[in-house]
Amino acid sequence: MTDTPQRNHNLDTDSTGGSTLTKRGGGDPATRGRTTIADGVVEKIAGMAARDVSGVHAMGSGMSRTFGAVRDRVPGGGKSVSRGVKAEVGESQTALDLEIVVDYGVSIRDVARDVRENVVAAVERMTGLEVIEVNIAVSDVKLPDEEDDEDQSEPRVQ
Repeated sequence: MTDTPQRNHNLDTDSTGGSTLTKRGGGDPATRGRTTIADGVVEKIAGMAARDVSGVHAMGSGMSRTFGAVRDRVPGGGKSVSRGVKAEVGESQTALDLEIVVDYGVSIRDVARDVRENVVAAVERMTGLEVIEVNIAVSDVKLPDEEDDEDQSEPRVQ
């Protein structure tokens, strides 16, 4: 006789020596199965959380913002909330790299701290992943008299 594995059942013997079939609980239903979270999901969460911080003017480098502004004007292109964010997601941890543009006059150190705190809180709350690091690169500072690439409502060429 070959032993075949039984799922969610256990074969026990009763007081008369006969066999009875009893169900195993199997534990909490929430632990049955596996959940995977894509890098893009974490990038979107982190991007939204970083943009919520006062003093963050934009996300991404000048070139990515320029391409993003063009893409935003294309019907169906939509704004990319993950612009300027790169995530590496493992089974239980994630690491993030953010590229931000800050407003002139703000304390970059304070903005970076606030971005880290907000991003870590949002990602850990929404995904359950442990955020092991949030690296922030400040690629530019938005001066008060500078035109904003993203706010141009009319194309330069007609």
